[in-house]
Amino acid sequence: MSEADGPVRPVAAALARYAGLAGAVLLTVAGWLGGALPDAPPVTRLVDVWDAPHGPGVLACWLAGTLLLVWAWWSLRWGAPSTRWAYLTAGLWSLPLLVAPPVGSRDVYSYACQGWSWMHGVDPYRVGVAAAGCPWTASVSPIWRDTPAPYGPFFVLLAGLAVLLGGGLLGAVALLRAEAVAGLLLAALCLPGLARAAGVPTRRAAWLALACPLVGVHLVGGAHNDAVGLGLLLFGLLVLARKPGKPPALVLAGVLLGLAVAVKAVVVVVLPFAALAAVLGRYTWRALLRDGGWLAGGVLGALLGISAGTGLGLGWVGGLTRSGDSEQWTSPPTAVGFVVDYVGALAGREPHAVPVARVAALVLLAALLVALWWWAWTALRRLGDARQRVVRLAAARPHLTLAGAGLALAATVLLAPVFHPWYAVWPLALLAVATRALARTVWFVAPAAVASVLVLPDGTNLARFTKAPGAILMTALVVGLVVWAVRARRVSLPPAD
Repeated sequence: MSEADGPVRPVAAALARYAGLAGAVLLTVAGWLGGALPDAPPVTRLVDVWDAPHGPGVLACWLAGTLLLVWAWWSLRWGAPSTRWAYLTAGLWSLPLLVAPPVGSRDVYSYACQGWSWMHGVDPYRVGVAAAGCPWTASVSPIWRDTPAPYGPFFVLLAGLAVLLGGGLLGAVALLRAEAVAGLLLAALCLPGLARAAGVPTRRAAWLALACPLVGVHLVGGAHNDAVGLGLLLFGLLVLARKPGKPPALVLAGVLLGLAVAVKAVVVVVLPFAALAAVLGRYTWRALLRDGGWLAGGVLGALLGISAGTGLGLGWVGGLTRSGDSEQWTSPPTAVGFVVDYVGALAGREPHAVPVARVAALVLLAALLVALWWWAWTALRRLGDARQRVVRLAAARPHLTLAGAGLALAATVLLAPVFHPWYAVWPLALLAVATRALARTVWFVAPAAVASVLVLPDGTNLARFTKAPGAILMTALVVGLVVWAVRARRVSLPPAD
């Protein structure tokens, strides 16, 4: 199907809309029956889920709801009937989840405890929430109780404000969800402008980025801080797309991107591409240093200002080193390490391949990020040297920079030591507004659909119970991709659509 085929049939659109709504309602019911409730004990074995009160009913509602949402989103992956229809449908699906308890993760309780720690004079980057004395520690997932906060100081500030104004755990959780929804709304406001700048139909970009089940379940239902960071990121990129080469706009965009980094450090990989988007006119090293310098000044000013203003300094950088404490096969390098250890165990060797595989993946990631940036830079320089360069650059700049940033985020998510389903929202949003060819949407829509079924309503990750088979399957997929790349004769970066 292509966009030349005409609008989506009304019957198919209506079926998708109300199937997705039914799925969201079922997920909300599952959340109330067995979600990440504050006083619910964490599940340690899969059988515990079945033995819990209403266990089969919880799982049936959750599975049916997830499948309905995934099917409804997938069925219109080529584009909703209109941009307005996409927004209304995505909003309709989010309404039930707004009144659900936290679902799919217990991270929101970690946010609350980290905000409580900071409000009570304890540095959340030095000690975990248990050592800080947070009264809600029992609601936090056990693996994160003794782990310093891996989030930036701006989000710790927002979490602290939620605790201060919430008056208790439930109030803090409600305000943290409100902050996530505000971030999602900001992202939704920026999507059409970015899509138009990149030459992508807004009805398709809005549908792919907002109606994805990962958005409703994890950004709305789970209240993940990724929503806040994503909103700031897209806002900063939109400013660059509309006002390249203008120092005040570049500083503003830098401040927004700096605040996004101060929520989640993954935004750092977007900054080199944002510098490319900041350039107005021909792409020369002098122009890059000039316009990119204004942008960098805004980023550094925001980071240093929020670090000093919160009194947290740069301790949050060290907190990032503990984010890989969890080992799950959903991270490709971790899965490869598992399989190497399995093979080594047959020969009597001690397991130590996971750290090595993770380091190798980070080295590969660094090389890929440099290669992606060089691809975007050389493509923009070629367009600048061609005839009618003003027209060519005006059309190509947003597309190439957004595509490069989206691919950089995708590589970061795939090669990071740990992967959680909501991480896929970052590359999904940027690739949705940057991918012009319809056929190319499948390669990032399909993984997002698969990631939607990896967790249970109380936050239990199914990867914990499928370690060996999951690691073997993931490793087989990695090997298959490597073999495909070798047989392609030469490795080429994605063309500019």
